[in-house]
Amino acid sequence: MPLSDPERIAAHEQHVRMVELWRALQLLKSTVSFMNTGAHPDDEISEMLAAIGLRDGIALSYACANRGEGGQNSIGTETTENLGVVRTAEMEKACDVLNMRLYWLSEHPEDSIFDFGLSKSGVETLGKWGHQRTLKRFVEIIRQERPDIISPTFLDIPGQHGHHRAMTQAAFEVMKAAADPDFPEVDLPCWTVKKLYLPAWSGAGGAYDDEVPPPPATLEFDGNGEEEITGWSWAQIGEQSRTFHRSQGMGQWRPYGQENVWPLHLAESVVGTQEQSLSDNLPRDLSELAKFAGAPTLAGLLDKAHDHCMDAIEAFPNRDRIGAAAARALKLVRKARMDCPEVARDEVVHRLERKELQLSKVLELAEGIVASLRLSQDQLRHGESAGVVWECNRDGVGYELDLPKGWHLKDGCVEVGAGAAVSDPYPAVYKPDAVQAPCARVQFRSHGVDVETRLPFEVEPVVLPAHVAELDDTDFVLNKALEGRALQIPVNGGGAGLELVAPHGWQVHLEGGVFHLTLPDNIAEGLYELPLLQSGEQAYGVHVVPYTHVSQRVRVTSAVVRVCVLAARLDAKRVGYVGSGNDRVGKWLGDIGVDLIELSVGELSVQRLQELDCLVVGIFAFRSRQDLHDMIDDIHAWVKAGGRLITLYHRPWDRWDADKLPLARLEIGSPSLRWRVTDETAQVRYLNALHPLLNQPNEIGESDWGNWHKERGLYFAKSWDDAYEPLLEMADPDEAPHQGILLAGQFGQGQHIHTSLILHHQMEKLVPGAFRLMANLVSCGSGEGDAVRKEKAFETK
Repeated sequence: MPLSDPERIAAHEQHVRMVELWRALQLLKSTVSFMNTGAHPDDEISEMLAAIGLRDGIALSYACANRGEGGQNSIGTETTENLGVVRTAEMEKACDVLNMRLYWLSEHPEDSIFDFGLSKSGVETLGKWGHQRTLKRFVEIIRQERPDIISPTFLDIPGQHGHHRAMTQAAFEVMKAAADPDFPEVDLPCWTVKKLYLPAWSGAGGAYDDEVPPPPATLEFDGNGEEEITGWSWAQIGEQSRTFHRSQGMGQWRPYGQENVWPLHLAESVVGTQEQSLSDNLPRDLSELAKFAGAPTLAGLLDKAHDHCMDAIEAFPNRDRIGAAAARALKLVRKARMDCPEVARDEVVHRLERKELQLSKVLELAEGIVASLRLSQDQLRHGESAGVVWECNRDGVGYELDLPKGWHLKDGCVEVGAGAAVSDPYPAVYKPDAVQAPCARVQFRSHGVDVETRLPFEVEPVVLPAHVAELDDTDFVLNKALEGRALQIPVNGGGAGLELVAPHGWQVHLEGGVFHLTLPDNIAEGLYELPLLQSGEQAYGVHVVPYTHVSQRVRVTSAVVRVCVLAARLDAKRVGYVGSGNDRVGKWLGDIGVDLIELSVGELSVQRLQELDCLVVGIFAFRSRQDLHDMIDDIHAWVKAGGRLITLYHRPWDRWDADKLPLARLEIGSPSLRWRVTDETAQVRYLNALHPLLNQPNEIGESDWGNWHKERGLYFAKSWDDAYEPLLEMADPDEAPHQGILLAGQFGQGQHIHTSLILHHQMEKLVPGAFRLMANLVSCGSGEGDAVRKEKAFETK
């Protein structure tokens, strides 16, 4: 929906013209470019980048491998591709703060360069991504952006995330490949990166455990100090950028005076190694560009252009003087670009094109132009149109719409034709300084110079297909162990014209906006996919990113209802669930037939506990649910009186107190890289094959550990009181086995079970074994006196 007036006012508050003008002026200082490289959204070195870009004027870019699809979600329940959509939008907003261009190696949700989960090996990572595919895309990015410097965030050493290691390895390879005219399949002019810096600091911490010390520092980048116009430190501005990574819980307060110095190691250089700053041996500004590029005929023009740029900076805050100086510089930059000799074009033209963008923005701000562009409707299906609303505070400012292929302007309205592409939730490039279509080309004249800038829509318009099926959920479980073989699937908007194509023998009818499915009595277990049609054509599902801290984004997929048929016997009575909004365990327990009570904030009490036989605490819940901390003594008393407490995995920083929260001491391992099994096919060995949790009411066998997704588990327990019994053992290849995976303890008449298996994720992926194991965990009838008589010991393959 278009912004409301209060939302528009709030957005307007974030754009202080004089701050934006100050920052635009700083970019006139430099002609050097710096590309940070990383594997995931949030790998960028934000606090250092803020000083490099906003203080020193060096042009920033970030090359990111994947969209973070395999990570955790601190603000919602999106996983895999949908989480990638969220993190793509977050990364763009983080780049806005730093005026940093963004390039993705991963170009679409089905790309092999995908966040498949934490890896411990760069070799494994490049094997899954495709080594040549990764390098080819990286070469394309380098040749498009043409950075002088590239700098990976992490080191290629044991104890680091395999994705980080792969990107650092690729950084060395791309130095040579991007400059190689014989590199195959990339039809772009070669580019020689001048320097490659490695971090000269350890990447170890709460997640990783570097085994090798960092290389020696050859340069210390001093990011101390404050931005004159705002008074914010560069570290604080960096964290303003990081706070947009909310799905990852990023953004830390940096007090004034906290050191912001970054030691760097010059690992590769084609311009010499004697230096005292990042820009040494490079064309640090326009006055040095002609000599660096071997174009003496441009020296006079570029020297004068540089002087005018400095005049514009020194004129602040006098906007008229700023504009006059910037206009003179722009004229000279344009002439230098036109007059550039062929021998120097490789080094000169792209720098002058960027300087023209920068000067044009300075002129827009110096003129005091404030414009906005929006549509009367910002979600459009093929064939729909919306009115254009343009506002500008100055006369003499014109605009033309720059529309993608298939969009048309007709009678003051934008119409989306049938040939228009559906909006891309995974755009490969994002340039805050060079807005891409759809947008407006804003045209004005300043100090005798014609200027054009680009203005995005106030809310990014989204194109949807003509046939959209609006379902709240498309994934369902049918538990054959229960009576009945029916499912109800609500359809928003009534579902007129929709058809659900079911297998032979299934009964389907649409009534009252609900599809009613009756499955055959003899239906086999398995995963069934039922396509949705509208008027006989494929319908599409739309996942809308629902968060206000990012721009509008949707992911469109073919509309398919997935039904997982399984058999999971239950001996559960009354089960309570306390979540933090980061999983859908409550939904899945209800779907398999558990009598479930979801306990929202304020609903957890001693009285409610007395109504329960079992209480499940979802992932991260102790981080955000203060009521759990307030009630922990009562919960312990309830357990000892006969209740069963199940805690799903938590991280050490989720306010997990090893001595207070569990019934007896239970410590979560850190760094997390060492306390997880990333191989989703890892062998599972039973330490007590007779234990009821592995046998009642469902015998958990080899097939239950098959078809797992991403990994087995993470944040395993490191140590625990003897009251807890470990039930499973597993390991990644060539590593010692873990046992803190599924712990069960008897306390009085009740039990506490803690598991770090990623059961919530497996249930999202409709893995039958996860449902069957969860059924055992919540089934309270399997006491110690019901031990299984049949011995069972096996290892899964």
